[in-house]
Amino acid sequence: MKNLIFILISLAVLIAACKQKEDKDVTLIDRIENSLMPIVIIEGDSMVSYNIYERMEHYKVPGVSIAFLNDGEIKWAKGYGYLTADSTGPVNEHTLFQAASISKPVAAIAALHLVEEGKLSLDDDVNMYLEGWQVEENEYTQNEKVTLRRILSHSAGLTVHGFGGYSTTDTVPDIIQVLNGEGSANSGRIYPDTIPGSIYRYSGGGYTVMQKMLCDITGLSFPELMQENVLTEIDMTNSTYQQPLPQELEDNAAVGHKPDGKIVKGRWHTYPEMAAAGLWTCPSDLLKYALEVQQSLKGESNRIISAGMTEEMLTAQMDSHGLGPGINGEGDSLRFSHGGANEGYRCQLLAFAKEGPGIAIMTNSDNGGELISEIMRSFSNVYGWGIYKPIKKKIIDVDEIDLTEFEGEYFMNWQGEDLIVEISAVNDHLEGTQLWNGMSFKMYPESELLFFNKDDGASFEFIRNESGEITEVFIQEQYIFKKK
Repeated sequence: MKNLIFILISLAVLIAACKQKEDKDVTLIDRIENSLMPIVIIEGDSMVSYNIYERMEHYKVPGVSIAFLNDGEIKWAKGYGYLTADSTGPVNEHTLFQAASISKPVAAIAALHLVEEGKLSLDDDVNMYLEGWQVEENEYTQNEKVTLRRILSHSAGLTVHGFGGYSTTDTVPDIIQVLNGEGSANSGRIYPDTIPGSIYRYSGGGYTVMQKMLCDITGLSFPELMQENVLTEIDMTNSTYQQPLPQELEDNAAVGHKPDGKIVKGRWHTYPEMAAAGLWTCPSDLLKYALEVQQSLKGESNRIISAGMTEEMLTAQMDSHGLGPGINGEGDSLRFSHGGANEGYRCQLLAFAKEGPGIAIMTNSDNGGELISEIMRSFSNVYGWGIYKPIKKKIIDVDEIDLTEFEGEYFMNWQGEDLIVEISAVNDHLEGTQLWNGMSFKMYPESELLFFNKDDGASFEFIRNESGEITEVFIQEQYIFKKK
């Protein structure tokens, strides 16, 4: 009888502890859902916070999925909204989204596994491993070569930033056509146009070269390779690199949406550039990758790579990029992360390297990036990370400037295509529309020639010529658009 009483008391204590933990998680989730903060706080305005559904409606994002990792386990996962803007099919924690460029760090770990098996070297010329196609040898590769280390860290000097994917009515090119930029490929040829190892420049093209190389080495298709060497090994059971998405997985797949809220033609695009952009997954599976990285670094779980290789993977090579993920912070604040942007999808993965928290957020809209940043600020605020904070801006009196002189079309040539932004004056601000995808945004003046976007904090610096005419706009201190 005493043993029975002891067992019942112990069980009651355990149930109470579990209930207390559950209540705490529910409270934290509620705080996160109701504490979304914009990136910009206007000087003189009070701090504001929003509910997640308010901001989904504001940004025209039909569906969101979030998962949270802490203390070595996935604490919670939850879906919000709908698979499409015109249906009642709910997003749940298992709903598949396109991971876009988060495909890269997951693919990178497969390459590092082959390095540890001795089938590949980080620092040899990749042409030693490629069959049926070679990286072009030219004046840039005379003394420095394209290597796996440089591909993984975006310093290989290779062309092609990213890929647009292919609609259901398009002819999907094979990998050789993509590499050569020929046939039905809608992206340029992948080749070195600067000295390998000399600069950091993001290159999805490099990861496509890696995709070809890994398939040549193993004799497997890329989806088979990733399934056998990574996804199955770390229990990413709700993930696939198969392109196009298998029909049996379509029912719980989030449909991509354009900036205006309309559905992407054909629901989503197909990406033969699988290592760069082809992973279909959910936030919980992305956190299984993050958890394996954390545990591998400590030597507690090395199902794919060793602790030493994990440490090398998380060492910044050039411009805060490791061998796959981006790297920030140091010591206990060391973090690895990666974002993703495919047609109709935006997503983000971030985790502290040393058994700290991790978060994965996936959306089915081109506007998802702004919403994700607000969710990340909410997490940072609730958990006290101190890494995502709003910035303060001051809007000057528009009576001081003539907004109409900024009106017009501004263009930039990007990979052979003219991208056009149309700018017009509306009351106390400028409004811009990206004519290639319909995305619109508002710009408010903080000085005579410097404007900013309240939603994402993007900067727009207009340039005058010697005659005083507006001739171009410098966006985010990176992209120069010239006025027509």
